[in-house]
Amino acid sequence: MPTIPSPGPAVSPDAAGSTGPIPLSAHEPDAATLARTAELAAAELLAPPAPARLADVVPAPQRVVPDPAEDWLLPADAVIVASADPAAQAVADQLAELLRPATGYPLPVTDAARPTPVGGIALVLTDDEGLGTEGYRLVVTRAGVSITAFTATGLFHGAQTLRQLLPPAIESPVPVAGRWVLPGGVIADRPRFPYRGAMLDVARHFFAVEDVLRVVDHLARYKLNHLHLHLTDDQGWRIAVDSWPRLATVGGATEVGEGPGGHYTKADYRRIVEYAAARHITVVPEIDLPGHTHAALVAYPQLAPDKVAPAPYTGTEVGFSYVDPADERTYDFVADVLGEVAALTPGPWLHIGGDEAFKVKGEVYTDFVERVQRIVADTGRTVVGWHQLAPAAHVDGRVLQWWGTNGEDPTTAEAVRRGARLIVSPGNHAYLDMKYAPDTPIGQDWAGLIDVRRAYDWDPGSHVTDVPEEAVLGVEAPLWTESVTSLAEIEFMLLPRLPAIAELGWSPRATHDWDGFRDRLAGQGPRWATAGISFHRAPEIPWPTIPSQRRPGQADAATL
Repeated sequence: MPTIPSPGPAVSPDAAGSTGPIPLSAHEPDAATLARTAELAAAELLAPPAPARLADVVPAPQRVVPDPAEDWLLPADAVIVASADPAAQAVADQLAELLRPATGYPLPVTDAARPTPVGGIALVLTDDEGLGTEGYRLVVTRAGVSITAFTATGLFHGAQTLRQLLPPAIESPVPVAGRWVLPGGVIADRPRFPYRGAMLDVARHFFAVEDVLRVVDHLARYKLNHLHLHLTDDQGWRIAVDSWPRLATVGGATEVGEGPGGHYTKADYRRIVEYAAARHITVVPEIDLPGHTHAALVAYPQLAPDKVAPAPYTGTEVGFSYVDPADERTYDFVADVLGEVAALTPGPWLHIGGDEAFKVKGEVYTDFVERVQRIVADTGRTVVGWHQLAPAAHVDGRVLQWWGTNGEDPTTAEAVRRGARLIVSPGNHAYLDMKYAPDTPIGQDWAGLIDVRRAYDWDPGSHVTDVPEEAVLGVEAPLWTESVTSLAEIEFMLLPRLPAIAELGWSPRATHDWDGFRDRLAGQGPRWATAGISFHRAPEIPWPTIPSQRRPGQADAATL
């Protein structure tokens, strides 16, 4: 693994992100200071070695230099000090909220023009653009911990790394007796790809806001930065639209298996968007067009080719529904819906689906897509769609989400040559609704079985033939929910495969190594168990002994 120079003596970052020796006091220490110093020294002598190694992080950091002589014990009176910037303060508050429950420590948060980590944790915004918009530098010494970044997003990612370096008990929701030791050394880290995401299908089965927020937390833990919400499909319409109110009240009243369905009010959706943004995650809303629109046709039959309201649909077959591409009212509908969704979504992306519109063919399909792409542009957003959009004319910034199972795709490669970028989501590696094994109790298998190794052993930068890495915006792991009905089942399908996709998106290609990854991933199991998170105990991962821990009402993942 590449390394960076040894951190040498204890250092503290200055306001510009550079480092220098920790300054000595200009005054003689008083008796209280001497006593406190002796107390800390005694605690360090009694503290066990750090249970984690500096490199035991998922996703793998770009560069790591361990220094066991600099292991740091988090003291009960530690302070978190951040740059005097509201965004840095917000990250400091979040870090304190993560650490307080298990430690029982007060961990007060303060700010300073030049934060230093002496005796605690410093979060430092720097003007060093070399760290990039998401990178960070974490330094652990016996004097304290510093996270330095160019942006608050980088500080947030650094805080997630710090969290993983503490013992697994840090995930406990109640105080745990123990010593909280961090391994000493330096991590310098930044992502490989700018787009790293997961998709949650809330159309086939509807999930409450709280469930979606918990998925956001899982993404944040592994430095994923986009949540794609598949909001509309044949089985249900999940977002309120004021100009077409029956979409939610009628189109949202169904789901697979004849369940009650549901939809998000605008306040619900804003809550999801704001919660994600606070964790440096961008929501990507998808309104699937021109197919996968049966629920919309139930609500508004004038959008249907025959203008007849179909019966509600709760099955799982695809490809039979579509809005009428020859009717001007269809484009009024599209403009109204995309305009309202764009107004609710501060991120740059609007996803328009475009897949499996089997009854809208050839020029009729491409004309429809080109017109909808222009409608997206008129909202000020950038269009994203499944790779079936590829034959349509290019618009500035267009992104295609590729979900094929064979990397040979000349049509998509040609769209890239015309300027499109790709989000790579191969169905046989990244679709997390696929079963782990033949006996997995839920999931699909049309793209094959995806165990953890298959989710990990591929390269987004070279997966699609004749598409250069510089055209790959990033990677996304979709979770379709035809057979997924609860939060416990969402977690079971996401974990432990989601961290594999996260590592492909974040870590340098040179760090990708299955044997190393499986060992690091195994260390996440006790953390999930302590936090009450359901997950699949994949047999190819050497899990340590993990106690069964459940929240009230939660299913044990092993029984799914």
